[in-house]
Amino acid sequence: MIWLTIYTTQGCHLCDELEARVAALTHPVIEWQRVEVSDDEALMARYGERIPVLADDKGQELDRGNELERLTTWLRQRGWLDEAALSALSAPVETSARGGAHQRNGRRFLG
Repeated sequence: MIWLTIYTTQGCHLCDELEARVAALTHPVIEWQRVEVSDDEALMARYGERIPVLADDKGQELDRGNELERLTTWLRQRGWLDEAALSALSAPVETSARGGAHQRNGRRFLG
């Protein structure tokens, strides 16, 4: 089991996205501890502009975890990364030529 702390605040869509991405990229079950930074001035000063921030059970932090390369490196260093899930996430997805839209690395582009 993975024990992770996420420093977050209410309504943080980046935090929700990071939690979902971590869940999709890891093979062990995750036990989350969510820390609301707005409840504490010291936490606001430390994390307010950096959220979401992940911390492992040893207190090693990852900010800007929404950047896939940073997140996968951090997870890989701990032995938690599911390489097959990463490959599936990173695989190009074919879309119809209708409207000129195409997808690359999980992002959809028009034109």
